[in-house]
Amino acid sequence: MNKDRKVILYIAVSLDGYIADENGGVDWLEEAGGEGDNGYKSFFETIDTVVMGKATYNQILGFDVPFPYAEKKCYVFSGTQMGKDEHAEFVNEDVNNFVCRLKQGKGQNIWLVGGAGILDAFMKAGAVDEFILTYIPVILEKGIPLFKNDNPKMKLHLKETKRMNEFVQVHYTV
Repeated sequence: MNKDRKVILYIAVSLDGYIADENGGVDWLEEAGGEGDNGYKSFFETIDTVVMGKATYNQILGFDVPFPYAEKKCYVFSGTQMGKDEHAEFVNEDVNNFVCRLKQGKGQNIWLVGGAGILDAFMKAGAVDEFILTYIPVILEKGIPLFKNDNPKMKLHLKETKRMNEFVQVHYTV
């Protein structure tokens, strides 16, 4: 297995731990004041593969922009869809087997885009190597939490913190 190739969760989260509002919306991300692209371009250059759940994929397709990961290999975990479409390959397999297969190949890091369901499966499989969380200064009160219940205990090591105007980004390794 290629131990140099890491699975990295890179995601924005509200101060109270939500990745979307109660309707699944992320408009609140646009309302807060970050700094430039908040390090997105630099991070994007370190990955060649993106992984996400079907709900996140559908939400991205609903945005009025070109598919943002066209230059990357894109995998979508889905319990209903199989095969491929113009942007992604659909996956319905054990997370450990999938990650082992990806890490055996050559390439850059793997971005676990989200959402909460796929993160939960990856965490329970012990398949997340790093967490990069960008905290947005908003309290949503309700919504889709980043972490679900009953996750395994993990010891994390702080690699870096960054302040980007009103945002704070923390980078942990497992």
